[in-house]
Amino acid sequence: MKIISEDETAAKAGPAGDDADTAAVRIDDVAVRFRTKKRDVTALHKVSLDIGMGEFVAIVGPSGCGKSTLLKLIAGLLKPSGGGLWLRGEKVTGPRPDIGYVFQRAALLEWRTARRNILLQAEMRKMPAGQARERADRLIEMTGLRGFEDAHPHELSGGMQQRVALCRALLHEPPVLLMDEPFGALDALTREQMNVELNRIWRETGTTVVLVTHSIAEAVYLADRVVVMSPRPGTVEEIIDVGLPAERDYSATMARPEFARATGRIRELLGAGPALD
Repeated sequence: MKIISEDETAAKAGPAGDDADTAAVRIDDVAVRFRTKKRDVTALHKVSLDIGMGEFVAIVGPSGCGKSTLLKLIAGLLKPSGGGLWLRGEKVTGPRPDIGYVFQRAALLEWRTARRNILLQAEMRKMPAGQARERADRLIEMTGLRGFEDAHPHELSGGMQQRVALCRALLHEPPVLLMDEPFGALDALTREQMNVELNRIWRETGTTVVLVTHSIAEAVYLADRVVVMSPRPGTVEEIIDVGLPAERDYSATMARPEFARATGRIRELLGAGPALD
């Protein structure tokens, strides 16, 4: 499978306008087309989106609409066929060192303790050892892993493993954190607990977060705005302003009219039934 690229005519600088300099992420008219043995496939078509500094944005949509592809574009792991992306005013032309990435699976090294899995980030980035250890200790405390820092992955629950993965992604203090279905493999109760933890960590760190999820409730509970994608070829169908306060108690938030209004609209756009998450 090969990406089909257009001529590179975009300038190195971001698009004109004040928003280009103030946005944490700017996606401008982005398209992605794959060439397979049998046919050409358009994964994304004319996607445009600005994400502000410190904002939490969730992306939802049908399977195969290009949500994960969009994260890879932001991270510079994939090049668009058309359009452009900017991180904090700089055009994305390749892998970016200033992002953190959390995947659905924690992907921890079984022979390393929780602390040493977190510090793997420091080794890869050649961070000063003392600074990295201090940062790791703060993150361990922040995520409730104190007492488990010397445990190996098989000694940790799924939720704890994802906390380790989150600490690893945040170790170098990235201004932008990308999360691709990070809690999809967890049971319902652990997932709720992780949602509460992530909301708290986001408020404490001020990091810009872009979350891909299939859960409408999770998207609305966590995000400032929810981007609803269309079926493939994926494009932005609508952006929902959630309108909830930044600090969110789980049960109380679920009962608020703003929550019901946002989840109802997203279900309507996706053609989902009232019980579908």
